[in-house]
Amino acid sequence: MPTVSVVRDELFAKLGRVFTDDEFQDVCFDFGIELDEVTTEGAAREAEGVPSGGAGGGVAGVGVDDEAVVYKIDITANRYDLLCVEGLAKALRVFLGTDAAAPEFRALDPGPGRRERMVVKRETAAIRPFVVCAILRDVTFTPERYKSFIELQEKLHQNICRRRTLVAIGTHDYDTLQGPFTYEALAPRDIRFVPLKQTESFYADDLLEHYLEHDKSNLGKYVPIIQHSPVYPCVLDAKRTVCSLPPIINGAHSAISVDTKNVFIECTATDYTKARVTLETVVCMFSEYCSREFTCEQVEVEYEEGHAGKRPETEPLGAVLVTPDLRYRKVDVGLEYVNSVVGIGIEGEQAAGLLTRMMLGAEYDAERDMLAVTVPPTRSDILHPIDVVEDVAVSFGYNNISKTVPDVHTAGKPLPLNKFTDDLRREVACMGCLEVLTFSLLSKAECWEDVNRRDTGRTVVIGNPKGKDFQAVRDSLVPCMLKTLASNKEQPLPIRLFEAGDVCRADESIDTGARNLRRLCVAHADVKTAGFEYVHGVLDRVFQKAGVRSLLEESDRSVTDGYRVVRASSVDDAWEEGSGPFLPGRHAWVQYKGETVGEFGIIHPQILKNFDIPFPVSVLDLNIECLVDLNSTDSLIH
Repeated sequence: MPTVSVVRDELFAKLGRVFTDDEFQDVCFDFGIELDEVTTEGAAREAEGVPSGGAGGGVAGVGVDDEAVVYKIDITANRYDLLCVEGLAKALRVFLGTDAAAPEFRALDPGPGRRERMVVKRETAAIRPFVVCAILRDVTFTPERYKSFIELQEKLHQNICRRRTLVAIGTHDYDTLQGPFTYEALAPRDIRFVPLKQTESFYADDLLEHYLEHDKSNLGKYVPIIQHSPVYPCVLDAKRTVCSLPPIINGAHSAISVDTKNVFIECTATDYTKARVTLETVVCMFSEYCSREFTCEQVEVEYEEGHAGKRPETEPLGAVLVTPDLRYRKVDVGLEYVNSVVGIGIEGEQAAGLLTRMMLGAEYDAERDMLAVTVPPTRSDILHPIDVVEDVAVSFGYNNISKTVPDVHTAGKPLPLNKFTDDLRREVACMGCLEVLTFSLLSKAECWEDVNRRDTGRTVVIGNPKGKDFQAVRDSLVPCMLKTLASNKEQPLPIRLFEAGDVCRADESIDTGARNLRRLCVAHADVKTAGFEYVHGVLDRVFQKAGVRSLLEESDRSVTDGYRVVRASSVDDAWEEGSGPFLPGRHAWVQYKGETVGEFGIIHPQILKNFDIPFPVSVLDLNIECLVDLNSTDSLIH
């Protein structure tokens, strides 16, 4: 959930009203946001590591006193229009009734031959295929407005733009450039320019190295997005002046300032829809400062023939697009549907009025008993009629919804798998084991190399991990158990640990591409014995308590009403690369109903060395979902 910091007096001036802190907190609650913290400008700067007297970190104000009160407000992640003081004030003014309705946003078309143009070269399809553009004409910035303009871009970069991987916003002083513009993909040595806040020119590859080594501007984290590509995306004007090197940095030549009057905005992207939403959000929030309020100028975007990018539009790629269109969408929602979901009984006109408070246009059609809702370009979060219903509920007030007793009698109960797991935890604890709870994310090495397993494609890998310790979702509890033992090796022996929890494995047959499995892992560590017989005993006890009989390995293989332990290898077998963490000859499979459901054995000395464990260890790893009757309402532990 993003947090927006605004100077209280600036916000109240835009609202035209003054509130106490408690009153404003109530307003935020009623509107569906949260006043997270009341602080001061100086404290906010200190928290952001900005020296006193500098530009406030994350505060939509410039040059204000250190004692100025600052509100930190938590915004729902899908309300991009509330990520700046301008959007927040507009929404609250309508919600509080200060303004009758939301402003009407318009995209002005200068007409063919007079529009500014952006030509997209076919080579960009190899790295960042899409771009959308707009112009804000005759803007009047103040230091506060300029600061808010920059901060909104950063908030969007961290939110919908996914740290610039999906979209990167470039804003330029239009009067310093000459169109038409081109969006190209060039070799790093073909791009040389003076970047923003620098005084010397750099080749593109040298600039990326500079940001990695001297990351004072915090731009180094974006370098990997394009660093290893043979070509870099680049926006140029008609004189071949480099406007930006997305998604890293803009050029100093076209840097905007408080004195900028005309702003050229370009959003390059790997996701066309996200780029369109991002552009429209920036334009709608700051078009109120244009001489013609709430308007922007459209730009032609022409994709060169042969461009291989795919857009969710019906136009062919060679067609000229005009962006932004600031489209208003229509959504029909049944009044009966609204009342039944929210649990109220309001009339159509009242429902339309409630939606108007949420910056949605609405008219009630009594003949069809439908609400005809007009969704402005600022409300990209409205995707389904249920989103409209939510806005009705917020506007009506959750505290105003009458509490009612359900028409049917229901009684809650735990899921059979969860009930079985809880019972199993109690049983294993009674066997002398201590329960642990470990992280669900591991490094790739811990998933594979450290436990002598091959990457078979079953592991779910994180696309943009925060660090090397959290690169993949665990597909086994064994690495987690060994990490826990390594962290507690100073404890007195024997150490007996267990965990009953979920692992995740890739599965293309499921819509999500992955599925969870509930497993039990038990580890025994001692200085004299690995405890092979102990984990074997835990296995037998678990099946015994579940009412499953034991079958001998040599018994009739057609018998499947019990479980059997099958030797995984002979004593003479060599320990093969990728074969797993267990010692050959001291490793067994567990079979139940004809399927292999687990394994146990003594951990190989090399694996112990990988985890820096100085004593022998035995581990049981068992799938416990196979023991659960999903239709049962009773405990499965007898």
